[in-house]
Amino acid sequence: MKIAVAGLGRMGMQIARKLAENGHEVIAHNRSRDPIDVAVTYGVTAAYTKADVAKAFDGKQFVLWIMIPTAVLDEELAAWLKIMPKGSTIIDGGNSDYRHTLVRAKKVADAGLHLLDVGTSGGVWGYQNGFSMMAGGPQPAFEAIEPVLKTLAQPTGAYHYFGPSGSGHYVKMVHNAIEYGMMESLAEGYRMLHDGPFKELDLAAAGEVWQHGSVVTSWLNELSRHALSESPDLKGVDGYVAETGEARWTLETAKDLGIPLPSIQAAFDVRLASQKGDVNFATKLVAAMRNKFGGHSINK
Repeated sequence: MKIAVAGLGRMGMQIARKLAENGHEVIAHNRSRDPIDVAVTYGVTAAYTKADVAKAFDGKQFVLWIMIPTAVLDEELAAWLKIMPKGSTIIDGGNSDYRHTLVRAKKVADAGLHLLDVGTSGGVWGYQNGFSMMAGGPQPAFEAIEPVLKTLAQPTGAYHYFGPSGSGHYVKMVHNAIEYGMMESLAEGYRMLHDGPFKELDLAAAGEVWQHGSVVTSWLNELSRHALSESPDLKGVDGYVAETGEARWTLETAKDLGIPLPSIQAAFDVRLASQKGDVNFATKLVAAMRNKFGGHSINK
């Protein structure tokens, strides 16, 4: 399938590479030049401007996968709508507030195009393991781009169509909020081992045992084990933990619905406190986990 990918960051580059190396014709665009030059080495076609992208499709309708921060998405979307032919499809694969997606979907539809929200998880391991993708939007547009999702899910990822516009980002939002709670719980447990009465405990060994048949076996625990095997005291990690919006949006929606989320709220509050200097071994481990799965900065 011929597709354009705009935004060649940590995940966008993996998406472009995985598609190109698996037989898709990929046109790669980025606001800065260097990532495009890197992508070319994976077999994509370079497009240094948005006009180059449109030209690569001979002025005909096309599919564009956007993988950029939500803070600049509206600006970029407006620019793309000026040059994309009617009938084209835009995929927002980033972490967008589903409420904003509803507004964007109407704007895109009014312009005669389709918007698919495809919440994408997998971090820096998606290229190797396959991505987990949660899709929403017009079903015919989803069915048209399904070959792309099948490729990106290989070998052990997955995808599913959840319904109308916003539903994909909603499912991804809740996924990330769950992630906050799971990470915090694991980190607090490892803190209990680290700061508890037995001072010579091998935390990485505990994590290794927990990965074999225990009820806390998980990818997050595996990443924790790796981080602790590399640095048992997490030296060099200051404990600042960023929050990227998804848990905040989930908590706002839960409040509107009258649904209490005490675990997610607590995990969110810990992150906010860490940003004000309230750090400990648990917040250091959460920061280390984020680095392991998403390539996020280990410190502020």
